[in-house]
Amino acid sequence: MKFREHCSEIADEIISAIKPLRESGEGARVVMQGADGTPTKLIDKVAEDIAVGYIIQNGLCSRIISEEAGIIETEGKPGTIYIDPIDGTHNAITGNPFFGLSMAYSDGERITEGFVRDLVHGETFYSSYGKGAYLDGKRVFVSDTESLEKSTISIYGRKFHPETIIGVGHRIRRMRLFGASSLEICYVGCGRLDGFIDIRQTLRTTDAVAGVLFCSEGGGSITDITGNPVEFPDDVREGRSLIATNGHIHDKVLEYL
Repeated sequence: MKFREHCSEIADEIISAIKPLRESGEGARVVMQGADGTPTKLIDKVAEDIAVGYIIQNGLCSRIISEEAGIIETEGKPGTIYIDPIDGTHNAITGNPFFGLSMAYSDGERITEGFVRDLVHGETFYSSYGKGAYLDGKRVFVSDTESLEKSTISIYGRKFHPETIIGVGHRIRRMRLFGASSLEICYVGCGRLDGFIDIRQTLRTTDAVAGVLFCSEGGGSITDITGNPVEFPDDVREGRSLIATNGHIHDKVLEYL
């Protein structure tokens, strides 16, 4: 089976398992401290156990990096799989329909496969290095918006410091903030958003790498706030800032930030 098909099976299992947890509210219960240093909700733990168990059982890689468990060494084939079992946990436990599963595969040199499934609406964002970005099997591309004044951008600024984003915020047409980074970066890659900005320095490799590949393959530009390539450490306790755009407005976004 291809990576996409394995990820689809994992996503289907997760959707079934978390449905009663969401409906009962039990999924919001904190069950442990995650490897990223934040509390792990039951819904996250259940989803992660499904994904990790499937990967190990099928020998898909020799190392797993997940938001809750951290680094797991396995006896599978060479390579690393990055997992955010539920990106947008707060949305999932509060009834907001925007959260997803993010998975990516690295051959040791680069991320070669990226998979993001909207766990509410069922959309699948998939990309392979050098082969384009696909939404439910149809090839997609970034928007052609060329000015900030006409752009729609998802913006995450530092808490209690609105001045960090006020420059660009005053110049764009619409600001959005959905609460699930992997999906939002994919929205840039398929043209639904013109940009995604996160300058909180908290975005982890498990949050971002699948979406970053998708956005890049869709023709987007991805850098840090200084315009340099973003390098995510494998340690999920360490976060980064990230700017993803359709490319046309990238320099202006950096200028006003």
